[in-house]
Amino acid sequence: MDAAPGAIVYVTGAAGFVGSHLCDRLLRDGAGVVGIDNLATGDARNLGDAQTRSRFSFVEADVSQPWETWIAALPGPLRRPSAILHFASPASPVQYERLALQTMAVNAVGVMHAVATAQETAATLLFASTSESYGDPHEHPQRETYWGNVNPVGIRSCYDESKRFGEAYVTTAVRKLGIDGRVVRIFNTYGPRMQAGDGRVIPNFCVSALRGEPLTVYGDGSQTRSFCYVDDLVDGIVRFATRPGLGGRVVNIGNDGEYTIRQLAEITARLAGTDLRLTREALPPDDPTRRRPDITLARELLDWQPTTPLETGLRQTLDYFREK
Repeated sequence: MDAAPGAIVYVTGAAGFVGSHLCDRLLRDGAGVVGIDNLATGDARNLGDAQTRSRFSFVEADVSQPWETWIAALPGPLRRPSAILHFASPASPVQYERLALQTMAVNAVGVMHAVATAQETAATLLFASTSESYGDPHEHPQRETYWGNVNPVGIRSCYDESKRFGEAYVTTAVRKLGIDGRVVRIFNTYGPRMQAGDGRVIPNFCVSALRGEPLTVYGDGSQTRSFCYVDDLVDGIVRFATRPGLGGRVVNIGNDGEYTIRQLAEITARLAGTDLRLTREALPPDDPTRRRPDITLARELLDWQPTTPLETGLRQTLDYFREK
């Protein structure tokens, strides 16, 4: 698969935060893109730039349901993708707790449909998994070989375990069906088009800081995260999806810089030009205490590493929320 002119790429979850940036990048690279989204958590306005391109087609559909109907409605040349990038899923705690069963369906049944289509069309399939596959890790930083520490019946399990199932289904399909399937484990990502109020820390901090409100910290703020700017993430994803010979591989994509939540609050307040004021709430159940990717494989296999400093990315994210 490549993103060169003539390639047809299906992107599920196209109206989401990462999915919409991915569509824009693929279109800039010359690919034809079919974006699929049921708009349960995505926002059609995120596709404003993509919709101006003649090589973009949008399908409003739930990819947990059979794909045959909407594929059959596409023009003939668009019915055989060279790649399927399965990014459809609620991705923030607020969203996947509200849509718990739908989250499980899209990462299980939706993956099954993606695998079947990839087998039928000989398309490369890239499944968007998550650092939540590692749970509250006992290994730090987290390598792809680590099996994780996940509560299978906790409040986050609808997301964590369905992503782990999706990984298992794709990699089993590689072994049993011979498809070119790949799994990307995405770590914390931020940037324009994030949704205010979705429960993720950077939009929460940005909106509160711009309003001059206290920033809410869960626990004592000593838990750590690693934050990757969305343009860097998308570049890594495209490299992974387009590089030959990587079928069956699982690769972390994220920034390996590590910050405490307290440090992030301090930086955000300073860049927003407001005094730092904090309110504290109890840690949510199963909230990881440490999170940082080992990106050795991404460097070796993809010749990739993030290049956007946190402060640079945060300034652009703050500008986005100012405009909104």
